[in-house]
Amino acid sequence: MPVSVDDYLRTSYKPNCEYLDGVLVPKAFGTRKHGRVQVRLGAMLELRFPQYEVSSELTVRIDGTHYLIPDVAVERRDEAQDPYPVLPIYLCIEILSPEDRKSEVWAKCETYHEWGTRYVWVVDPVEQRAWEYSKGGAPLEVEELVAGDIRLRVSEIFAGI
Repeated sequence: MPVSVDDYLRTSYKPNCEYLDGVLVPKAFGTRKHGRVQVRLGAMLELRFPQYEVSSELTVRIDGTHYLIPDVAVERRDEAQDPYPVLPIYLCIEILSPEDRKSEVWAKCETYHEWGTRYVWVVDPVEQRAWEYSKGGAPLEVEELVAGDIRLRVSEIFAGI
């Protein structure tokens, strides 16, 4: 049975769910490594790039019937939107969980780009790899993740994990 947008936005789900045309799509449960990478990315970005606001598991409104939840969302502080973004944000980061299918994650990345997000990263905590995903292109595995003035070495993200 379809769920209304109002019900979706009023309800907490375990696991967290995204919303696509009335259908709840559960996010994969994060593992310990997933959680550690998520916390580390957030801390690194907040400390090194104070002009940005970093949120974990922030719901973003792609359109009236599509709500996604990037693992890490990065907005310029002067453009931060409350209670959730309805306009494209600066950077969306997806952290792979063992249950994730890469083809579905790449499709989600393309949705972020279609919404207007310029930068999208995908991080794999198990294989300790990372990709930049460009609109309409193939994911590019990198040793340094770049989003405009933001730069993070992949090896630093995984140091000690």
